[in-house]
Amino acid sequence: MLYDNNIVREILPHRTPFLFIDSIEEVDTSGCSSLDPDSEVLDTKNFVGATVTAKFSVKNNLEILQGHFPGNPILPGVIQVEMMAQAAPFVFLSIYTKKDFWPQLDVALLGVDKSRFRKPVVPDMDLTIHSKLTKVRGDFQNYTSKILHGDDLISSAELFASLRFIDPKEL
Repeated sequence: MLYDNNIVREILPHRTPFLFIDSIEEVDTSGCSSLDPDSEVLDTKNFVGATVTAKFSVKNNLEILQGHFPGNPILPGVIQVEMMAQAAPFVFLSIYTKKDFWPQLDVALLGVDKSRFRKPVVPDMDLTIHSKLTKVRGDFQNYTSKILHGDDLISSAELFASLRFIDPKEL
């Protein structure tokens, strides 16, 4: 595990019952063509191609499952999209590995395209979320994301988001 739930909560503004990332397992920047890890100033445009792998375990007592659907709980597709959106911005965390703080995020999901829900998500499933940064324009990013259970593809989507890092010292 790269980042546990405590660090995830330090970075994301989401809280229970709307936090759908348990941990960040990997941030891979090897696919970035122009990323110089020794540079003091890292531009987010240089992270195109970076990927993040996150985990989420669907617990029996997950609040949203109580009403969707009683007796046959299924995690809603919109929550799966939210899960992908919450994982995506972690591709940028290596910007902060040399600093003495974790940033907080001002983040908003702005669009979803090509979403597909192939199999239902039910309690006791351990999910792996993969997101790849495909485009950056200022504070706006595009990602391709998918959720797996084991080797089974559960859902996928293309996401459009805005993201700005906030130095906690400025709060």
